[in-house]
Amino acid sequence: MDLLERLITIFAENGYCAVFIALLLCGAGAPLPEDITLVAGGVITGLGYGNVHVMFAVSMVGVLVGDAGMFLLGRHYGAHILQWRLVARVLTPQRYARVQEKFERYGNRLMFFARFLPGMRTAVFITAGTTQRVSLSRFLLLDGSAAMISVPFWVYLGYFGANEHDWLVTWIRRGQSSLWVLGGLIVLAVLVLWWRHRRRARSRADAPGQAQEASEERR
Repeated sequence: MDLLERLITIFAENGYCAVFIALLLCGAGAPLPEDITLVAGGVITGLGYGNVHVMFAVSMVGVLVGDAGMFLLGRHYGAHILQWRLVARVLTPQRYARVQEKFERYGNRLMFFARFLPGMRTAVFITAGTTQRVSLSRFLLLDGSAAMISVPFWVYLGYFGANEHDWLVTWIRRGQSSLWVLGGLIVLAVLVLWWRHRRRARSRADAPGQAQEASEERR
């Protein structure tokens, strides 16, 4: 966890601004793990270098701005962005084709689950922009919904584990699988609520017709 220690030192010296910039770099595909960055931001607040709730807000904005930046670049430049040297390192033609295939299979849901796929996140967001299949507002809704699971998890984990190094390292290693379980439960709950809403809507829509049929039968 040498990277975590270095980030804690940098963030403690430079505060929220350093965390925000680091998260923009994460969104741009820099070789900087977003989860470790968020944990380091939480740790410095646990050590007294900031407020954890402010750190959470700064982190959310940094994550969403970084992700939206990649989406908008893909949307503006289309497939031509693959010719950029920096982008080509993250999104090769072969990976671009695979991500497009996944969009065909899973649709816009892929943008939600990309939050939990560190190696694919930037590639998915750029490709989402190039396909022109989704608006910026819908992108932010899907990405923001996933970020509301992952960002507070990592930030508050760092906060509560600031003075418990061994405990923190253990939970960082467990964190990715834990997030998958939590994300899956939330998606399942949303689907159940959506299904129940549609069922009630159909019942209300069918009620007038059923009442009319009953009235005709009585006649």
